[in-house]
Amino acid sequence: MSHGRGIFVTLEGGEGTGKTTVIGKLKDYLENRSVPHIVTREPGGIEIAEKIREVILNPSHTAMDPRTEALLYAASRSQHLAEKVEPALAEGKLVLCDRFVDSSLVYQGYARGIGMDEVWSINQFAIHDRMPQLTFYLDIEPEVGLARIAANRNREVNRLDLEDLSFHHKVREGYLQLVERFSDRIVVIDASQTLENVERDIIRSLEERILKDF
Repeated sequence: MSHGRGIFVTLEGGEGTGKTTVIGKLKDYLENRSVPHIVTREPGGIEIAEKIREVILNPSHTAMDPRTEALLYAASRSQHLAEKVEPALAEGKLVLCDRFVDSSLVYQGYARGIGMDEVWSINQFAIHDRMPQLTFYLDIEPEVGLARIAANRNREVNRLDLEDLSFHHKVREGYLQLVERFSDRIVVIDASQTLENVERDIIRSLEERILKDF
């Protein structure tokens, strides 16, 4: 693959889908295969965006208005793209990112009821038409995902974990709507399987769709 044009891949999913663990495994895989890459996350990944993350996810910030939340995510995303993602893509690297704009469309647009189109409009300003070539959506029943979180005492508890079950069901509904809308970009992965099988399915799809040319 010619350098100068990297590949942007994102992982999406509700709470407790195992995204963070899977990304760690994928990082090992890319290293073993000698694929030039970076692994990052949203919101965060760089100092300014991590500070915005602290504001967004702070459990004491229950007064935060949904529009404020959506704008903060978009601000964090814009900085993260400019400072970390775009330079890596320009160097011809594969960028693997834990969450991107789909999360905002689903969490703020759909689950919080602002509207997906409204959230999309503020994010278009933030991302300058930069979208992933490939997105893996880790799909799981919310009850199963939340039970996993409850069993994992080492995981940070953030403001989203304090939402009731109906919110998490809306998150899943929102993701499934995006899967229909962007079926050429989003690959659905059954996250109720073992971690090994989730990893295997993602790697198989990566190899078929992207890495054969990399």
